Amino acid sequence: MIVIDEKKIFDEIEKRKPVSVALNGPDGILPKIQETATRIMEKFGIPAYVLADTCFGTCDINTNGAKVLGAEVLFHIGHTINSTSFGDNTVLVDAYDNVSFDDVARKGALELEGKTVSLVTDSQHLHEVQKAKAILEKHGITVKIGKGKGQLNDGQVFGCEFYPVMETRDTVDANVFLGQSNFHAAGIALATNKPTYVLDPYFNEIREVTEFAQKLQKKAILSVYKAAEADSFGIIVGLKEGQFSKTTALRFKKELESLGKKVQLFALTEITDDRLRNLKGIDAFIQVACPRISTDNQFDKPVLSTPQANALVKILKKESIEGFLQIPHWL
Repeated sequence: MIVIDEKKIFDEIEKRKPVSVALNGPDGILPKIQETATRIMEKFGIPAYVLADTCFGTCDINTNGAKVLGAEVLFHIGHTINSTSFGDNTVLVDAYDNVSFDDVARKGALELEGKTVSLVTDSQHLHEVQKAKAILEKHGITVKIGKGKGQLNDGQVFGCEFYPVMETRDTVDANVFLGQSNFHAAGIALATNKPTYVLDPYFNEIREVTEFAQKLQKKAILSVYKAAEADSFGIIVGLKEGQFSKTTALRFKKELESLGKKVQLFALTEITDDRLRNLKGIDAFIQVACPRISTDNQFDKPVLSTPQANALVKILKKESIEGFLQIPHWL
């Protein structure tokens, strides 16, 4: 069950005395965020707006939505990083899942016998890392926890940021992800090029995602080679505040034009196949908003992420693209 740090929220409201507040977080915990918003309104008698748009991380906080509503404080819930706030009016609030990993860690130890592993997780399960490490080590597994960097804590990954596992990849046999998210685990497998396992406490199972990640990689490579045949490109700047990489977009524009390609610039908040179908005269797209948009979704035309676009430029220059996804941050 998800547990939101409501004490932190209530303390901030007591201290700041806002006229209204806003709350948001990932889709999976929206019902819990609704409950928190209700308790705020009951306790303080102020409007508490739930920003119910999709929210994929700290790149996607939607402070503009809070400003439009006139909310003086935005509580962004469930994406733990090594900071507690973004600016003066956005407060980051922890949301932990209190599910136990004890049973699945013991089960995983049997399958991982004799291996050295890098142990990682996402925001909701960070508090379980040391307990799981102790159980695995008790059963003879050598466990390493990589250091955090950027926004990441030790042993933490985002869907596009993998510093802890990149630090350990040359000294381990495999990666072990605590949680249920194939999304995070596949990114780990792609970035490290190592066997990667999920310890899923909800189904009490250990599963390997290496083959799934390899399929994503083949799809990503195929898109790059298809894009290499294109004459015209649409380069998309993401309008979400943490996905606004205009400088990168303009760099790709300059590089592609120098290679004889036609380029148009676009900007979108939500990058979907339906939206791209409205844009005519474009053979392939590059989006510099979020790398997982390109690897995890289906599009009618090639839609490349920043690492894929870097690989594309190399292909057009007759250079090798080996290992283009094996980097700690896909931006």
